[in-house]
Amino acid sequence: MDHIIRVTNPCEPIDIDLGKPLEIEVGCGKGQFLTRRAKENPDCEFLGIERMLERVRLFDGKCRRGSIDNARVLRLEALYTFHYLLPDHHARRVYVFFPDPWPKKKHHSHRLFGPLFLDALWKRLEIGGKLEFATDHKEYFETVLECFAEDAKREGGARFERVEPMARPKEVWTEFETMFREQGLPIYSAAWRSLTVEDRPLEPLRIPPEAEPREGIVRRIGSRQDVAETELREDIVRRIGSRQNVAETELREGIVRRIGSRQDVAET
Repeated sequence: MDHIIRVTNPCEPIDIDLGKPLEIEVGCGKGQFLTRRAKENPDCEFLGIERMLERVRLFDGKCRRGSIDNARVLRLEALYTFHYLLPDHHARRVYVFFPDPWPKKKHHSHRLFGPLFLDALWKRLEIGGKLEFATDHKEYFETVLECFAEDAKREGGARFERVEPMARPKEVWTEFETMFREQGLPIYSAAWRSLTVEDRPLEPLRIPPEAEPREGIVRRIGSRQDVAETELREDIVRRIGSRQNVAETELREGIVRRIGSRQDVAET
């Protein structure tokens, strides 16, 4: 069984068995946490979302070796997956453990948590479904708390309420949690449950202006390509010229040798 989901149409939802509950892990890595959950809950479907190809392959191999038929992995960006490829209000749990905190301020726009993700998250969780979150990065943890607090102020009422996070014994730690705890780093955990509010369709995702290619970058890339092509042509000309010079020299030497040989024969 192939546990890697092949997306042939990025505008069409992936095939999910709606007759079974669904749990999703964002950034599932090699599958240490999710495959264990899948083994312990054979009547539930499990979906891992992971961008790193090598980790996706390791996840697939772990499922094959363990004969785990209820876990699959998707190599795609999480926000896009939640926004377009999942069924409405079907996931009973979503796990986001130790996502990239993007600590530099100029990279904060790359972080997963924000209004767009919360919109899609609520749309995919069943009412009463839970998000489990953990990180070793205190500032990011506080930012996620603020994100949910701001969401509670939205028109139409709060969509989430904070609840007690799940217990995570050592046996179900992710690879990152194991590494961070062995280093003695503090771990920050939180969980939220989805509430009943008015259901609205998701707005289409749009590329923000800061994410679009800038004209200066395009010009520089074009200039670099021109320079590279010019250097390549010059190098080819040099090599051809060198070969021609060598060929001409060898030709002249050969003619001289032949003429010399004939003169020697004539004199003899």
